[in-house]
Amino acid sequence: MSVKTTPVQAQDVEDAFLRLNTIVKATPLEKDHYLSLKYQCNVYLKREDLQWVRSFKLRGAYNAIAVLPEEKRNQGITCASAGNHAQGVAFTAKYLNLHAVIFMPVTTPKQKVNQVQFFGGDNVEIKLEGDTFDDCLKSALSYTEQHEMTFIDPFNNVHTIAGQGTLAKEIIESAKEEDITIDYVFGAIGGGGLMSGVATYFTAHSPSTKLIGVEPLGASSMYQSVQAGHVVTLDNIDKFVDGASVARVGEITFDICRQTLDDYLQIDEGAVCSTILDMYSKQAIVAEPAGALSVSALDQYQVHIKGKNVVCIVSGGNNDINRMKEIEERSLLYEEMKHYFILNFPQRPRALRQFVNDVLGPHDDITKFEYLKKSSQNTGTVIIGIQLQNRADLDMLIRNVNQFDPKNIYINENKMLYSLLI
Repeated sequence: MSVKTTPVQAQDVEDAFLRLNTIVKATPLEKDHYLSLKYQCNVYLKREDLQWVRSFKLRGAYNAIAVLPEEKRNQGITCASAGNHAQGVAFTAKYLNLHAVIFMPVTTPKQKVNQVQFFGGDNVEIKLEGDTFDDCLKSALSYTEQHEMTFIDPFNNVHTIAGQGTLAKEIIESAKEEDITIDYVFGAIGGGGLMSGVATYFTAHSPSTKLIGVEPLGASSMYQSVQAGHVVTLDNIDKFVDGASVARVGEITFDICRQTLDDYLQIDEGAVCSTILDMYSKQAIVAEPAGALSVSALDQYQVHIKGKNVVCIVSGGNNDINRMKEIEERSLLYEEMKHYFILNFPQRPRALRQFVNDVLGPHDDITKFEYLKKSSQNTGTVIIGIQLQNRADLDMLIRNVNQFDPKNIYINENKMLYSLLI
């Protein structure tokens, strides 16, 4: 591969590694037997979910702050983040005894706010500003300028990128110890800091390794930028994969990724949910949505990776337990195992029994049933949810529902109705 000069070099990663050596946990590179058997290859997981702040973000945050001149450090630092970057900055501020002002959107879950406060202690001041991240960022930048502080960018910063690249050095050193050659590395792309750092180091020290960037389908800002030949801003994004849902990637990360990455994959958010549940039930790994992206990508690449040595970067494990019901729901919808309909139900005795007998299969389950009886009409409107045990039964279910009510509305295909009614 022909590589042009990029703003970050492998030596920058080496320098960052020395800086972080006693601060950041050297996370394990573990062979995953379940995934290896499933995809007929050797799958190794780089477990950044086991980092001190449960994500790789500590690496870049610490490196970007540690290189600041003492005068800049003493004036204080700021950042804008609703999650992992904020925790990395908070951890660093406490460790280096610096004052940090961390801006988070008003809509940030309290659990995340509490985690930032926990890692930062008295060194951190949290400001909840704006309903969206963009509003929060504007407030942070304005405050930074007014108070002559230093803003720590989550990805569009050469020192942040170099810090993230230190996990690539750990991967290569672990592979040498096991005497294996890494054929593929899969890692999440949000703003692009992680894969920019990883690609910078791998390109210099393992140029034969294929580097694959993985984005959520509803926020594929890097892929679309590469296709356009310049950085683009997405008008609308699906924020479910919150650690990797970025409307605009960095200019620096774009420059590095387009020169060094071999491919870009877009993963449906429902597939990510299925991976999260699979990793939890099969491997006892609690991955956040962005952390599961790399593993989700293996389905699309299984023909290419057969018999190869593959590394998936599990980039984080900050998954709020309160999201698990939503994760399970999105997984079932993606797997086409759960289906919602609006039906006209006859207003007479035993109508529900008839529906169960005529429409449902022996293993189908009703998970939602909302019925409003109207005395002046012969039928009433029902919102019904049906969960299948076997995906192969879907065609029969659709056929039976259409026979029961030819005018039914299939809610799964209407995002607006689904959001309103379900």
